[in-house]
Amino acid sequence: MRKNLPLVLAFALIFNLLSSVSFAAGAVDPAKWGEGKTLFKGNCASCHNPKVAQTGPALQGVTARWDAGGDYKGKTGNQWLHTWIRNWSDAVAAGDPYAVGIQNFAPSEMNRFQSLKDEDIDKILMYVENPDFNPGGGGGGEKTANGGGGGLPPAESNNTTLYLLAGLMLVLAGVLVGVTRRLDKVVDEQKGIKAEPKAPFWKSRSFIAASVLIIFVGSLFWLAQNGIRLGRQKGYQPTQPIRFSHQLHAGKHKIVCQYCHTSAGKGKTSGIPSLNTCMNCHKAVTTGPVYGKSEIALIYKAVGWDPDKKVYSGTPKPVEWIRIHNLPDHVYFNHSQHVVAGKVECQTCHGPVQTMSEVYQFAPLSMGWCVNCHRQTEVQFASNNYYSTYEKLHEDLKNKKIDKVTVEKIGGTECAKCHY
Repeated sequence: MRKNLPLVLAFALIFNLLSSVSFAAGAVDPAKWGEGKTLFKGNCASCHNPKVAQTGPALQGVTARWDAGGDYKGKTGNQWLHTWIRNWSDAVAAGDPYAVGIQNFAPSEMNRFQSLKDEDIDKILMYVENPDFNPGGGGGGEKTANGGGGGLPPAESNNTTLYLLAGLMLVLAGVLVGVTRRLDKVVDEQKGIKAEPKAPFWKSRSFIAASVLIIFVGSLFWLAQNGIRLGRQKGYQPTQPIRFSHQLHAGKHKIVCQYCHTSAGKGKTSGIPSLNTCMNCHKAVTTGPVYGKSEIALIYKAVGWDPDKKVYSGTPKPVEWIRIHNLPDHVYFNHSQHVVAGKVECQTCHGPVQTMSEVYQFAPLSMGWCVNCHRQTEVQFASNNYYSTYEKLHEDLKNKKIDKVTVEKIGGTECAKCHY
């Protein structure tokens, strides 16, 4: 037994380590971890990193640090941490010793996040404490860059198939005419009827009349289709003053859309991000994998940043970005309504942005394209408080009178919804 004691102890140690690892992994809910990562990137990542100190301190271990501060006025350290995240000045004003001690960590004040619920903060902390956790292939881990693959709708159909079919029918008609004439000739020869010389079929009045009619109708159709497309910019891909790769930022680095386009979930437009947002990362990241330092240098020049002295010493100048997506003035479109209420993924309208090294207009953004989307898109009723007032539709769903609710059923195709 004594001879086997080291072996037994080794197995016990290994079992203990495996148990602790399994427990640690089991303590992280993949779905909540993924949601926490998204919330962190959308609210905290501009100043914080879980492992590296930036504008704010490295956050891994923050829960233990606040707990170590002890209870104060009947609230635990974790409760004071929640208070600090929502509004740090409330924790300082209440006199919490740990909050008072760190209030001047950086010269810039910490943002206030009054809208974050306790469960949201807990999800953020779960991600912060386990930044290297791998949710694996299942279990509801984080979504793809930009909030999900998004179920891209088909782009506006072109008429290539129709034209090919029309051409095929013309060829087939010519072949049939030729075969018919050949058969007539064989029959006449068998009857001893001398065939009279005939003009080629393409010189016949019937063929000429049919060809003129087809060309006329085809020309009208072509003019109508191209007239409808006037003013649309599908496929428009201008060269921007600073080359920015969404493939790198949203694809490879998985930066969520609303980290840069902050107003997409809050207002009518998604907004062009300020270069200060770029500087959150590019104060430290000075060289890119494709263009080296050239494009980042243009950012520094625009904001007046001296990368050697690490100070703002120049005169900032606005970057004249070229707008890609435009709608007519008589069309109303609200990003927040689609993003927050409709829970529409960015890729639904903008295409697979995470694969674009240079952004282009993916969809036609035509009235028909929007109306078809409203007719086909199912509204997420089950877990969406925004639609709680539609009692009859909820009742019909419950009684299985209808199997789904589309945007059209809640007035999504009414003229006044988009035209005013």
